[in-house]
Amino acid sequence: MPRATPETAAGARRLLVDELLDDLPDGVVVAGGDGRVVAASRTARRMLGLEGDAVGERLADVLGLCSRDGRSWVEANEPYGGLGIRTGIPEQSWLAPDGTELLVAARLTRASAGAAVERVSIVLRSGRGRARLDRERSDLVATVAHELRSPLSGVKGFVQALLTRWDRLTDEQKQLMLTTVNADADRLTRLIAELLDVARIDTGRLQLHPRLIDAAEHVARAAGSIRVATTRPIEVEVVPEGAELPQIWADPDKFVQVVTNLVENGVRHGRGTVRVLVEGGDGEVRVIVDDEGDGIPEELRRRSFTKFWKDGASAGSGLGLYVVGGLVRAHGGTVVIDAAPSGGARIVTAWTTGSPPDDPAS
Repeated sequence: MPRATPETAAGARRLLVDELLDDLPDGVVVAGGDGRVVAASRTARRMLGLEGDAVGERLADVLGLCSRDGRSWVEANEPYGGLGIRTGIPEQSWLAPDGTELLVAARLTRASAGAAVERVSIVLRSGRGRARLDRERSDLVATVAHELRSPLSGVKGFVQALLTRWDRLTDEQKQLMLTTVNADADRLTRLIAELLDVARIDTGRLQLHPRLIDAAEHVARAAGSIRVATTRPIEVEVVPEGAELPQIWADPDKFVQVVTNLVENGVRHGRGTVRVLVEGGDGEVRVIVDDEGDGIPEELRRRSFTKFWKDGASAGSGLGLYVVGGLVRAHGGTVVIDAAPSGGARIVTAWTTGSPPDDPAS
């Protein structure tokens, strides 16, 4: 077997480095102190529209990025010039040769502060993720503005009427106005709680305070609060009738929030009675909400739990089912959409009974 020489060992290391760079999801270009490229990953070459490996070429020629005013990345950032204590160039938005947006950041390697730059390592990332995030933020702002406007307009209108016409209003009229204002205030409170939960679900900071609770009792409470604000019939049934179901392990406030979102969704999209069934079996309690609307096509059911998904003109914020999915999964449960016997939508949530799986008492 031939002995490895320093040259063959260096070549093997170079191949390994090239393979590792090619495995990275972001593009990487590395240039030496002389301004010549020593490595360019496959992803970077694709982003920059390069045909060869670019090794040995001038960084200014390889990095064909330009700003919207026509300046090149090397010209604008002067990686080999500027202050002798610079160690990096922060992420910036640049246009690739094909016009797509790239997010570009660089690391400047020096032997010591004030010494010349020995190596420039540049990372290129697609700008699509940031564009998608920007769109989501814009959607969130538009959604919040739209959802807040309606109840706030109602609150302001009724309060103004009470202030200016108090002596001319009957007690019944005053009570009706104050009841409406209270309902709108509850709607605003739920929307704010929904937005906070979206942020906590997205960042993994959702906190639960679970305990053993009676699912049927909390479902009845949620349905009762919604009946006050709608003329749509809401029926709650425990299956089998009169049965005493096992308790579930859940955060009572979050459980009620899930049921409230599902029933309100049925009221919003249905045309008749919203039916809520609570049934037990197989170590779980299922809460089933049926409406008499048009239903949700099978090909759209998985998308229903994504953020800002809406269906029909009567859609709300587009966050309700997203929050439902996040809260149910956080409890270790499941949520699925099916077709109701009436032809509308059926949403089934399943909750674990008894103590949590990691509890010694389980």
